Amino acid sequence: MPGCGRVATEVASEIGRGAKVKGMPMRVVLPNPRGFCAGVRMAVDVIDQVLELFPGEAVYCYHEIVHNKHVVGRFSGKGVVFVESLDEVPLGGIVVFSAHGISPAVRQHAASRNLRTIDATCPLVTKVHAEAIRYARQGYQILLVGHKNHQEVVGTFGEAPDATQVVESPEDIPHLQIRDDRKLVYLTQTTLSTDDAEVVIGALKKAFPHIKSPPSSDICYATTNRQVAVRQLGPSCDITLVVGSKNSSNSVRLTEISQNVGTPAYLIDDASEINWSWFPRGDERVLLTAGASAPEDLVAGVCRALLAKFGGDIEVAQVVEESVEFAAPGGLRKAMIERGIDPQSRRFIVEAPSISRELYGAVPLTVGATK
Repeated sequence: MPGCGRVATEVASEIGRGAKVKGMPMRVVLPNPRGFCAGVRMAVDVIDQVLELFPGEAVYCYHEIVHNKHVVGRFSGKGVVFVESLDEVPLGGIVVFSAHGISPAVRQHAASRNLRTIDATCPLVTKVHAEAIRYARQGYQILLVGHKNHQEVVGTFGEAPDATQVVESPEDIPHLQIRDDRKLVYLTQTTLSTDDAEVVIGALKKAFPHIKSPPSSDICYATTNRQVAVRQLGPSCDITLVVGSKNSSNSVRLTEISQNVGTPAYLIDDASEINWSWFPRGDERVLLTAGASAPEDLVAGVCRALLAKFGGDIEVAQVVEESVEFAAPGGLRKAMIERGIDPQSRRFIVEAPSISRELYGAVPLTVGATK
């Protein structure tokens, strides 16, 4: 992925550089990267564009488009109907598949109902699906490391159910049914904690020394980068706040990473969930980050609430520079072409979030680079 691994040395801001204000002791550390990844941006923009392309028509989404209650609520307010069964979609209706991926059985069900489908699956999840298909065809048994009931794992499992077993923890390993330990491969859910994944993968390699690894890590670049930021910055902070919903796997993992490095962490959907008792002194150094499905305006709302209560300033800490772009999904490109729109004019790209006056207000700001 282009732009995924370069250390940034500076950041542009609409506010500029500022010094810490005397008498306003709290410092809020905002890491880059945080918040929306390219896959989430693509999924969110897909629904926006479907609404634009099909005005007046009912638009359905199979499962939550991403795991964030505010994103889902905003689309519900625009008329999008979220369903857990395709039987809830009228015959011939329009349905968007969520970013987490689906099984072939779901695609077949959609076809049987003559649904117009637009697939917003993250391309990095699609990569894992392709690996599962390829290894199953080569006669491998697949050990899928992840959370059994997570929608992503359900979709990947469905690509090769007869060849796949889900491994949630090392405790599952003795119960696996293995035919030939030389024809084993492990794959992983893209949003796992790298710490947790390494524990399970290490146990698998110990139990099955010949197990094959995927060609490249299945844990997505965005998940890894956000975890790296928390792992590097957490030890220098008193508390970590992660903006994200409780059903967001990657958001939950960020809180766990912070706790693993010794910094208390709390997962909140928005500023209304701040518990002021978390800040007994009022001069804490707060690491404020967000899961890959959390919009930046929610982060800004938390930041504004903290500074309004305690005063202080913002420090932007660059860890990894991201500039990732995905093409529009095939179903969306087809709909655009039918309406005379060039699909190349609609790209899905994520850059580092700026600390804009529009979202953050006029706040004292410093800019730093992680060493």
